[in-house]
Amino acid sequence: MLVLSLYRQLVIEQQNQVDKHLAAEMQRYQQLALTVNRRSFAAQIRAADPKTALIAWRNSVDMVGALTFLPENMPQLPETKDFPIFTGGPDKLHILTGGLVMTRYGPVLIATRTDHLATLIEKFINAAFWAVAFTLGLTLALGYIFSKAILRRLVEYNRLSEQIEAGHYETRLPVSDSQDEFDMLARQFNLVLDTLEQNLRAVRGVTDNIAHDLRTPLSHLRIGIEQLPDKPTHQLADASAELLEELDHCLGTFDAMLSLTRIEEGQQTLDLQPVSLQQICQDLFEMAEVIAESRDQVLKISLEHDVQINGDKYLLFQALFNLVDNAIKYSPIGAAICIKQRGKHIQISDNGPGILDDDKERVFDRLVRLDPSRHYKGTGLGLSMVKAILSRHKATISLHDNNPGLLVNIHFK
Repeated sequence: MLVLSLYRQLVIEQQNQVDKHLAAEMQRYQQLALTVNRRSFAAQIRAADPKTALIAWRNSVDMVGALTFLPENMPQLPETKDFPIFTGGPDKLHILTGGLVMTRYGPVLIATRTDHLATLIEKFINAAFWAVAFTLGLTLALGYIFSKAILRRLVEYNRLSEQIEAGHYETRLPVSDSQDEFDMLARQFNLVLDTLEQNLRAVRGVTDNIAHDLRTPLSHLRIGIEQLPDKPTHQLADASAELLEELDHCLGTFDAMLSLTRIEEGQQTLDLQPVSLQQICQDLFEMAEVIAESRDQVLKISLEHDVQINGDKYLLFQALFNLVDNAIKYSPIGAAICIKQRGKHIQISDNGPGILDDDKERVFDRLVRLDPSRHYKGTGLGLSMVKAILSRHKATISLHDNNPGLLVNIHFK
């Protein structure tokens, strides 16, 4: 399209130059005929330079100028017509463009050579052809190189995806320094693989924890059931009660996991209502104070700048009570536990043993228990449930050192 436009512009420009040249010569000879006599007029035509313009005039019966005869059907300028002439030089055929101009001494033919313009246009067409051919060839070559580079990367991605499909989840797609679309895709795909690998590790960890936590009570159940027939009649009730307690613990673990999944996946509908953070902390204090006193512990509360949020009061109380219950359970006799509420910020602190920095994030995983001896009964799902409930309420939770003890920070957005 660009070459065609340039070609048309060249043709139009050359035609304009010819028209201007012929118009200038036409005015010149019209003025000349008005100012000189016939003999001087003929002398001027004979002296005209054919390289500038070809002039021919019929003086009575004789032709004066560059031609021996006038071509037929020549129009009057500014209309023009192309016509050939033969010469004795190496280029025997010339193409001219011209027309007649009416003067006081009759019609005068004014023409100019235009075959060199055709040659110029032909050279332009040849140059344009080779330019287009070169551009097309270069484009094809670069396209081939580029496509080979893309194909090479696609083959590499396909090979790595086959490794991932075979179970090598640590495999990652390479990211170059060019930061192109493939690198963006590879980076995003690597993030997906990171998440997948983390989820697989979490599933393996949960599976191991389930096997570890339920192996002991299930073994107790099996042994207890085997021993029931040998028990005296008066011991059957107590033995059955112990077995039911073990069974309830197993069922409680599974129920807690199902409840946690429903909360995390948004399958459990929240009973949303305005909730006063001061009121829920006050209710929490009143219920937990009795438990703390039974362990000779001191439970304190500090309330300031009440704020209402839109949430499920039952689930929020369950989450906060779990945190206070953990502080009471894992703190020694005589420990001090404090509940603080400042606007949308709640803190629960104690001066117990605390949690190691390496475990502060891990404790929120499912079935993780930092008590390897399982001295304290539980499912290992409490903090997972707390985080899930707070996340559904768009709240964040973080654990910090209280020096000594643990400081739990909760912030509602």
